[in-house]
Amino acid sequence: MLHRWWKRACSILVGLSLLLPLPAQAHQPDRVNTPFTWEHPAPFTPVLHPAKPESVGMRETSLDAVDAFIQQSIADRVMPGAVVLVARSGGVVKHSAYGDAARYLDDKGAVMEHPLPMRPDTIFDLASISKIFTVVAAMKLYEQGKFHLDDPVARYLPEFAQNGKEKVTIRQLMTHTSGFRPGPLTPLYKVPGSREDRLRYVLTHPLDHEPGTTYVYSDLNLITLGALVERLSGERLDQFVREQITVPLGMKDTMYNPPAELKERIAATEYQPWTNRGLVWGQVHDENAWALGGVAGHAGVFSTARDLAVFGQMILNKGTYGGKRILSPETVKLMEDNQNEAFPGQDHGLGWELNQHWYMDALASPRAMGHTGYTGTSLVVDRTNGAIAVLLTNRVHPTRQTVSTNPVRRQFARFVADAIPVNLPGKEEAWFAGYGDNLDRLLTSGRLDPSEKPHTISFTTWYRIQPDRDQGVVEVSADGTNWTVIGSPMSGSGEWRRITLTLPAQTCYVRFRYHTDTYGNGRGWYVQNPVVTDESGKAIPLEWSSDEWELRGY
Repeated sequence: MLHRWWKRACSILVGLSLLLPLPAQAHQPDRVNTPFTWEHPAPFTPVLHPAKPESVGMRETSLDAVDAFIQQSIADRVMPGAVVLVARSGGVVKHSAYGDAARYLDDKGAVMEHPLPMRPDTIFDLASISKIFTVVAAMKLYEQGKFHLDDPVARYLPEFAQNGKEKVTIRQLMTHTSGFRPGPLTPLYKVPGSREDRLRYVLTHPLDHEPGTTYVYSDLNLITLGALVERLSGERLDQFVREQITVPLGMKDTMYNPPAELKERIAATEYQPWTNRGLVWGQVHDENAWALGGVAGHAGVFSTARDLAVFGQMILNKGTYGGKRILSPETVKLMEDNQNEAFPGQDHGLGWELNQHWYMDALASPRAMGHTGYTGTSLVVDRTNGAIAVLLTNRVHPTRQTVSTNPVRRQFARFVADAIPVNLPGKEEAWFAGYGDNLDRLLTSGRLDPSEKPHTISFTTWYRIQPDRDQGVVEVSADGTNWTVIGSPMSGSGEWRRITLTLPAQTCYVRFRYHTDTYGNGRGWYVQNPVVTDESGKAIPLEWSSDEWELRGY
């Protein structure tokens, strides 16, 4: 009964305005009467459960803004449909479906007579999110003592020991530092023979780089790792994943090669005349995974938003979910730690991507893990805030020749992050510079009477922005036209600090200026209680105004 109620409740869509942030005079922030703020999540629970946003310290309006944004993205034909799920501290606060799971008959845009609506329990081809299932499967074998991470792959797959791959390690497969190119020189569906013949083609494939010298994201790494799992376990990858991961976790809607009777629950993908498959619907989209019988280390897993959230919660719970242990805490930590410090910007755990602003946006941090899939899927697990953000779309339906979904991924993650309020010292309101690309946002003081003696400005500040990309500065002017930078308080990220700067003589105006680029936003910049004092230390009454910054409280 509870399950049916939950599905009905999750299907309700609320269309609200997308305008975030609002001007200060119009902003009415949610009151989140809870200590569970940014970086202070509520206690974890062993299983996911329905929850109200305020019970886990989240703003409902920021979550509601997802609805209008996704609906507009569908109207803009970024994708036909989507399902989102947001959870924090085990509480599922949003689980909604939008648009259509199947709409088109071909790649010319012919529309079905009865398009199939998206549902919260629609099953998606996860594409490359499958890679983290393969890595978890491999780490199960690691825990059983079957291999060490720095063992050469060829020790267990002797046919791999050719074309310069003799020294490639298992760790390098998991971190995309093996030296492989992104994909096979010949698509596997064009390689004649059986699944075994095509796997042999991958295992004998040459490298593009010396092992360990470069980072190149490559499907060949995970196809090889999948073959390693099969060799060491004696089972095909799909059987091992089912027995060791999905069945223990109760992930009943997660599988390779879904049966035909589930087709009406599956999101359609691409029309592929070059593979003679027509509309790919219920089969794996990736051509190389299809050529491997739908079971491959790099692609092939189908799942729902709910099941994927269970998988993410298992990671947050340090390897356990619902009383079932999948991995030890020590193994989970290995997967969480950055293995690619030698390749700045390509932070990677074992299988998991770390701190990637291009899709994690304001959720990005060294403690944010995730992965994306070519079909339009993404998963972010934010360990700092105990949050999970799942966005599943069928953006390749009916063709991959569409606009990028990365802006949608970023904005969705931004809304999720924004729903977790920053802990304000003293519970006073603070000015917030907002989010966006190519921002140049100003918070300006009223006019000061010029003085020959320097004044000071003090303010409390907090920020999490992209270092070396975004910037906040304090500027002064004598005439309101020509401005000079007197300081950039961007150090000590994530900590509230009181800053004092000296204002030059003859200063008439002070302003805070926030710049961003086009890559991704952090959690933003807050300025609280800016006060200008004269040489005697007396506060000077000042008005602060902005059409772009907003005052935020709890």
